[in-house]
Amino acid sequence: MRLDKFLKVSRLIKRRTIAKEACNSGIISINGKTAKASTEISIGDIIEIRFGEKLTKVKVTEIREHVLKKEACEMYEVMQQDMEL
Repeated sequence: MRLDKFLKVSRLIKRRTIAKEACNSGIISINGKTAKASTEISIGDIIEIRFGEKLTKVKVTEIREHVLKKEACEMYEVMQQDMEL
C-alpha cells in the first residue's frame, strides 16, 4: 500500500491530499529515510511524522484497504508520541 493511502486509512492524517503534501515536504520518514507519497509500506515499517517541534513514531502492524474508524488504531502501534525534538 502507498504511504499516503496508509496515513489516510489509518487516520494518522485526516485527508489523503494532506498526507501526500506532508510526504512531499519531507516531514515523514520510513525506517529512518525520508519517504515520498508513493513509497510502498509493509508490516513492521517504522513511520516517523514530524509536525513542527513534535514527533510521532508508529510501527505498522496491519495493512487493510478499508477500515472502520474505531478499528483504524489497530493498523499501527504508537512507539513515541508528541516528543519534543
